[in-house]
Amino acid sequence: MTMTRTLAASLLAAALLATPAVAEEYKVAVAPQYDTTHVYVAPEEVDRFVESFTATFGGRSTKQVVATVTPTPSSTTSQLIQTPVGTVSLFGFRTPIPYPFGAERTGYLVTDIDAAVAAARSAGAAVIVQTFPDPIGRDAVIQWPGGVAMQLYWHKTKPDYAPFATVPENRVYVSPDSVEAFVGGFRRFSHGQVVSDDGKAPGIEIGRPGETYRRLRLTSDFGRLTVLVTDGHLPYPYGHETTGYEVADLAGTLAKATATGATVLVAPYSAGDRNAAMVRFPGGYVAEIHQSGAAAR
Repeated sequence: MTMTRTLAASLLAAALLATPAVAEEYKVAVAPQYDTTHVYVAPEEVDRFVESFTATFGGRSTKQVVATVTPTPSSTTSQLIQTPVGTVSLFGFRTPIPYPFGAERTGYLVTDIDAAVAAARSAGAAVIVQTFPDPIGRDAVIQWPGGVAMQLYWHKTKPDYAPFATVPENRVYVSPDSVEAFVGGFRRFSHGQVVSDDGKAPGIEIGRPGETYRRLRLTSDFGRLTVLVTDGHLPYPYGHETTGYEVADLAGTLAKATATGATVLVAPYSAGDRNAAMVRFPGGYVAEIHQSGAAAR
């Protein structure tokens, strides 16, 4: 059987990426507006979550569909919630959630799924769910040193989304034992760069005022990534949030959130160049929300 050109190109890319030097030159990211936070809520909470999240940040939801989005039998409602400050892939599973789904924190759209998987492997990630088809493309789940899991997507039809007004940050908590391996591997995979590495970041950011900790911020074509390096002695809800959303008016945003059923878990505080708070939306999703720049001081 003759291979299609697309399949042949994917196999060639995967073979080339077996050489780490080549992997470091191969870019698979698309743009931040194509990357999503994965949110799982009970089916009965889906509508309440959508209402609260869009009322808080603006935007809209795509039409809800019922689909199998895992390689083994399952059923979930699925929809994309697009806002000016971040996008959510929302799942309301009607069946038990197959392992290890639910542990992946984000979904990154890639230009070529086979090349992306090979690049992730060569950068130190483990592929914990091998590539599988979904209703609109192909996926895989990878895990980085430190236990950080994320899903990679490829779509049959390339989407066309407007850029974010402000790019959200993927918030990752890792230990000192794994931070160098995680940051080094993700930088090679994403072709990103460290924009700050603060060894004495204010501890109030992780619920420990009066102390300090190490915080790194990275940027790449996948978007922003904040790495919080801790000893794991974290009060609730720190570590439960997966995404930080930047808004122009923190007080106004929190008022919209609480008016539609969200709960402020951590009241607004000032740290560095931002004011921030923690919010739990209907269904249990926890998010960091912050206001940056001169307006925050």
